[in-house]
Order: sequence, then structure tokens, then C-alpha cells
Amino acid sequence: MTSEVDSLIDQMTDKLQELLQQQGITDPLLVGIHTGGTWVAQRLHQKLALSRPLGELNISFYRDDFTRAGLNPQVSPTQLPFSVDNEHIILVDDVLYTGRTIRAAMNELFDYGRPSSIILAILIDRGGRELPVCADVTGASLDLDNSEQVKLSGPVPLQFSVVQTGT
Repeated sequence: MTSEVDSLIDQMTDKLQELLQQQGITDPLLVGIHTGGTWVAQRLHQKLALSRPLGELNISFYRDDFTRAGLNPQVSPTQLPFSVDNEHIILVDDVLYTGRTIRAAMNELFDYGRPSSIILAILIDRGGRELPVCADVTGASLDLDNSEQVKLSGPVPLQFSVVQTGT
């Protein structure tokens, strides 16, 4: 599945370049959502040849299930080595499912400032939305049932698999 991920990232790069050109955006900031989104964002950052540093969001404190699930013991800090005010942001994640991760990520971004725009780029859209969130750029869409989930492993090699959750 490694070559498949590489192919999806190539497609995402082409779609992002086209979208950026259509919108007249010449110097966007790229922000990955920890962990899988950051792995995908690192690849996109390189392929897009962006000059400004890559940002990384850790949304653990922004999740709406934080009080139920508790804090992940391996929480790493958010790293945004730039101001987001009046910037065009490409927000990257590995899998889009319910939309709750993206909502949490946008909440955190807005705590750092007010971007001019946010483009959402997702490696895999697996459907099943609970919130009205739609990706601007998607590598692939999969039709999975509730007993399946997408697992991204990496960063090298970067690959995904569909696994049964036992539900």
C-alpha cells in the first residue's frame, strides 16, 4: 500500500496546486494534525516546495470527547512557528470520518489567530459525517461500514490499511 499512498499524495499535490492557483494563493502555510496528518503534511510540504515551515496541531485538549476519553499519555505540544493571522492555511489530516477532529483543529487554529482562509486536505475520506465538514482536496474516498476503520502507519513507509474494529 506504500505506492498507493505515494500516488494519492501526488494526486493531492496536483489538486492543491490547481486550487491554490484558482484562488490566487501564492504562499500558503501548511499545518498537519498530529500524528497521521503531520506525516501526510510533511510529504505535501516537500512536494509543494513551500518555503515557510510546516506547522503541527495536537488537538488533544480540543476534542469533544476529552472528558470521556481522558488525555493521551503521549501528548506533544502544538508547533506553529508562524502567526496564522491573515494567512491562507492548508489544514491536513490523514482520515476524515465524523468531522469532529477537523472541528477541534479549527477551534485550536482560531485560538492562535484569524486566518484569511483554510483549505482542508485529506488523504482518505471514509464517510460517516456527524458534523458538516467537507474536504477541499481528497486523495481517495472509501465506502466503509461502522465496523471498519482506516489505519495509517508511518512515517516511513507511509501506508494505510482497512481494519475491523470488532463492533
